Amino acid sequence: MSRSRRPSRAIRALGATSGRASTGILKSPAEIDAMAASGAVLARAHDAMARAVAVGVTTGELDAIAEQTIRDAGAEPAFKGYQGFPATICPSINNEVVHAIPGAYALVDGDLISIDCGAVLDGWVSDSARTYVVGTRNTEAIRLSAVTRQALAAGIAAAQVGRCLGDIGNAVQTTVEAAGFSCVESLVGHGVGRSMHEPPNVPNFGVPGTGEVLVEGLVIAIEPMVNIGGPDVMLGPDGWTVTTKDGTLSAHWEHTVAITAAGPRILTAAVDGTT
Repeated sequence: MSRSRRPSRAIRALGATSGRASTGILKSPAEIDAMAASGAVLARAHDAMARAVAVGVTTGELDAIAEQTIRDAGAEPAFKGYQGFPATICPSINNEVVHAIPGAYALVDGDLISIDCGAVLDGWVSDSARTYVVGTRNTEAIRLSAVTRQALAAGIAAAQVGRCLGDIGNAVQTTVEAAGFSCVESLVGHGVGRSMHEPPNVPNFGVPGTGEVLVEGLVIAIEPMVNIGGPDVMLGPDGWTVTTKDGTLSAHWEHTVAITAAGPRILTAAVDGTT
């Protein structure tokens, strides 16, 4: 689940100089293992929803699948009740960017749906999002999702000890803009741990070598939110759903990632290991 920031604040979060110490709450190897167990529960919930996404399925039905899967594993939905959010998943459709509320809407052929979800196991939070295209006819949506997923992979690859937050953001931004799309600037990734949102902020754009240094034990949610049109978004009347300002499609892919000496460790990979 993304953290909201005005563009100017997101830009300042990158920092003008390199070498700033991390503000994140660092985790031990054992704590990262515990977060990976939470991430495995969340991955099973995503896998269950992936099997269910189809024409005619409602977003409320997907929410029920996710909640049941999480609770059956002895975990709790991280989003439900968080700052008053009423559900387990955020199923954002077409021009909805993030934080949509599930309900009676039934998927139709060609819909683009981004599903954001979180789990809490033994007090440790995991957070991830996947995007699906219903059917095969919306080639524009298929490409948008693929580029967003590629941007996530690029951001994760840059999440190395000794590099900076600006390196992650630049990797995401470069991938997105090379495809002719735009990164949402007013919503950012974030640290993850005992709380859903911890420092630092993790913007999806940046300058290499700037911002906080990535250190061993930092765990962050890297989450490109990518629009076919411009980067501007707006908040809907329900007080939660964020949509693109120009009405164009948006996609969202996210993983919880630990910074380790051996390289980035994805804690929310699918059960079959795919990311």
